[in-house]
Amino acid sequence: MSAQTLQEELTAGKRKSAKPMLWVSMISMVMFFAGLTSAYVVSMKRDDWVTFDLPQAFYTSTILIILSSVTLILSQKLLKKNNLKGSLALLLATLLLGLGFVWFQYVGFNELKAVGLFFTGPESTVSTSFILGITFMHILHLLAGIIVLLVVIYNHFKKKYSAADMLGFELGGIFWHFVDVLWIYLFFFFYFIR
Repeated sequence: MSAQTLQEELTAGKRKSAKPMLWVSMISMVMFFAGLTSAYVVSMKRDDWVTFDLPQAFYTSTILIILSSVTLILSQKLLKKNNLKGSLALLLATLLLGLGFVWFQYVGFNELKAVGLFFTGPESTVSTSFILGITFMHILHLLAGIIVLLVVIYNHFKKKYSAADMLGFELGGIFWHFVDVLWIYLFFFFYFIR
């Protein structure tokens, strides 16, 4: 077996295993957040539970993250047509929308503090600590998504993607959409379960 044939087989093996490995990791993340939200529901029975409305900034951040998925889908469609410049422009828009999401999450937590809801210290409550913990864990996953986007953007600049070779782009897109769907779940969870 030649070195080139071995390399081709290794590349084919990586391609076959990449998406299943990503799906397994995302399933473990779903289980993690299911555990956190279950603990939230169980803790609601406490006497010191405080309910509150979601900050307006969380609504804005939700719109931004949905738009980021739309721009990423459009970017991928343009890449399939080998429109590299258009695809890259929409990738950059996705990144900016993701950063906007993080900013509005920060603004939302400041809105909660402004109405007297603190996450740590003597004035904190179990419910506010839960929302902070769960949202903070999501933001960590989103920051991982931003790193993934930066890698995809870098590879896009280096012209590593084309209509014939999109695996890295697709993997980054799957993870980004997963993080988006996860926030939408958390948003509706906090909206309806108080």
